[in-house]
Amino acid sequence: MSDLLELFPAGSRLDADGTLIVGGCRADHLAAEFGTPVLVVAEQALRARAREYRDELTTRWPNSRVVFASKAFPSTAIQRVMVEEGLGLDVAGGGEILTALKAGVDPALIVLHGNAKSDEEIALAVEHGIGLVVVDNADDVDRLEATGRPQDVLVRIIPGVTADTHAHVLTGHEGSKFGLAPADAARLIQRIEHSPRLRMRGLHVHVGSQILDAEPFAESVAPVARLGEFEIYDLGGGLGARYTWADKPPSVAAYLDALIGAAKQHLPASAELIIEPGRSMVCTAATTIYRVATVKRGAITFVAVDGGMGDNLEVALFEQRFEAGIIGRFDEPGETVTVVGRHCESGDVLVDGVPLSDPKVGDLLAVPATGAYCYTMANNYNGNRRIPVVFANDGVPRLVVRRETWDDLMARDVDQPSKP
Repeated sequence: MSDLLELFPAGSRLDADGTLIVGGCRADHLAAEFGTPVLVVAEQALRARAREYRDELTTRWPNSRVVFASKAFPSTAIQRVMVEEGLGLDVAGGGEILTALKAGVDPALIVLHGNAKSDEEIALAVEHGIGLVVVDNADDVDRLEATGRPQDVLVRIIPGVTADTHAHVLTGHEGSKFGLAPADAARLIQRIEHSPRLRMRGLHVHVGSQILDAEPFAESVAPVARLGEFEIYDLGGGLGARYTWADKPPSVAAYLDALIGAAKQHLPASAELIIEPGRSMVCTAATTIYRVATVKRGAITFVAVDGGMGDNLEVALFEQRFEAGIIGRFDEPGETVTVVGRHCESGDVLVDGVPLSDPKVGDLLAVPATGAYCYTMANNYNGNRRIPVVFANDGVPRLVVRRETWDDLMARDVDQPSKP
């Protein structure tokens, strides 16, 4: 089971007594200080990934930029790391705009997405000088023009490309709710080019998420090129991450070899290229530590932990597979169990059929590769309090998102009993 370490952030190791160390911090010490469940981000692993993307892209296409898809982990601390490493941010809503601004990003390096942007969100973007607004539909154009202010825009197209991933995260296929078919996009481009306020800067495309093959990314470039030559081509994100031993995602270099190879074949050499990695940027930089609450042995052994779908909806929504290990006993032989959460749903399963070494109540259990969308989709089901986020860096832990309190849960519930 020491092979499980391959799935934890780079630099993770086992201490002399077998305890997991992430970001230089012992997992048991983190659990004692911050409680469980706790989401731990290895800061140096995160920074290294950001630099890898930035450097590999610049090497292949100098006039380019990496824009982190902040929906994958929309916290100020994560976004500040991206800013410090020279990346821009892609946002999809007013809250993500404000989080990005709080993180200190240059508004000119923000790209706003969304298939149903509100008047308020459009106004917020324009007011703060957001660099690019990705137009998804004609209503976006109406709202942008109604502000009476200039704005650079991209138009999102549907490339008609499919990929081998979960249907819920496919976005480039015909019939997608995102973007426009090429013929519709061409008509909207003409309208924008005649707008007195909007500046048509280029095109955007995105195939999907958790894609473990580089070819669909390359295939998406030619449909974009057929719409004409522009200053900017935003080729989206979607590269998959390694959640399990079975996952074999392309390296960043291999992904960019395919994507930029297609760009060199189809797009003008003078254009600026943008990519928007999200999941593959943050997924393997984070680990969730739980405490075992109950062990129920029968036809199936259920190991229930003190978290679940309240802090990780990836399994229930996308059937994402994870791995897990008992902290301190990674190397010991295990029995096959099902790790479940504490919530009132049979679908609250974290890991189905995983070998764990003699799980007991009170054990600490680690699940790697929880950096993408787990924090994003954390929720209050069953009155669950959302979990804290801790950065671990060279043995020093730093709380960046506190655990919710009971008072937090009650704060929005403003109903008062009627007076007799």
